[in-house]
Amino acid sequence: MFTGEELKQYSRQIRLPEIGLSGQEKLKMAKVLMIGAGGLGCPVLQYLVAAGVGKIGIVDDDVVDVSNLHRQILYSTSDVGSPKAIIAKRKLELLNPHVDITAYTDRLSADNAESLCESYDLVIDGSDNFETRYLINDTSVALNKVLVFGSILKFEGHVSVFNYQSGPNYRDIFPEPPPSTEVPNCAEIGVLGVLPGIIGAYMANEAVKIICRIGEILSGRLLVINALDNTTSIFKVRKQNSSNNKHQKIVNGPRNTLDHEITRERLDSWLSERPDAICLIDVREIYEYEEHNIGGINIPLYSLQECLTELPLDKTLVFCCQTGQRSKLAIQLLKPMVKAEMYSLKDGLI
Repeated sequence: MFTGEELKQYSRQIRLPEIGLSGQEKLKMAKVLMIGAGGLGCPVLQYLVAAGVGKIGIVDDDVVDVSNLHRQILYSTSDVGSPKAIIAKRKLELLNPHVDITAYTDRLSADNAESLCESYDLVIDGSDNFETRYLINDTSVALNKVLVFGSILKFEGHVSVFNYQSGPNYRDIFPEPPPSTEVPNCAEIGVLGVLPGIIGAYMANEAVKIICRIGEILSGRLLVINALDNTTSIFKVRKQNSSNNKHQKIVNGPRNTLDHEITRERLDSWLSERPDAICLIDVREIYEYEEHNIGGINIPLYSLQECLTELPLDKTLVFCCQTGQRSKLAIQLLKPMVKAEMYSLKDGLI
């Protein structure tokens, strides 16, 4: 099944007893679709091609821009203006000529998502916008494809595996996309250049483990890495009863929002009528809280897990943030760990 050159190229990997020749054969037979050839897609593709994944598809309709080069290290200045998918395919074939690589320069849409994904075993999401992210998730659920997910912003990255052995999917963490006017992106907020390499390596690692059927998979868990302060957290993700694994394309609209939302008026009424029974928790960053707040205690979202002892579980917990998105995520992350009545402030402080 392998040429002598292939055996030599993969020799250090084959020596691992967890992989061996049988694992390398699984890698060669695997078909992986990488959606996005940007910051996350570059390291994922480089490692999977180097590992010997037999067939890889690259979906990206963008061209290389000079602002990409500080983090998308597969490209160089001579590639500026050229299609990312085409350039990525050309350079990856130089890394490993034994891999069959197909470049798709069309934008992923509701019209082509299923046809692109159906011929691949594993889908990897390296997209940079919520519309595509939900479309990839819903298509993977509909086709029963395992999805490796990653996202980055500023100094922080997320990694998880969705729809693995009927496990949770992306909508079990984020039931609906936030309004487009409230979504930050790397162009506006910025991103550390090395962060995609860190998160992309984790994503490639999960893909290899899934294909080789080894190790513990990040299914039902969300890995959060902060490269600025070197903190790593893992949050449990529970499959929601409302999801039912039904396919719902993003173009048809989001699912219903979380039931546990309250309006500002209702919160004010609660605080007036029974202030001792309510605990307001602002899950924004410390600097945001100091600039403006409506009271309560301040525990940043990704510090909640390590600050569980600070939560008065005998009270009704009301989480708030700037727009209502982080407070809804706070409830999702805490559900598996605490037994308390929890609400999110609808639409946030704005």
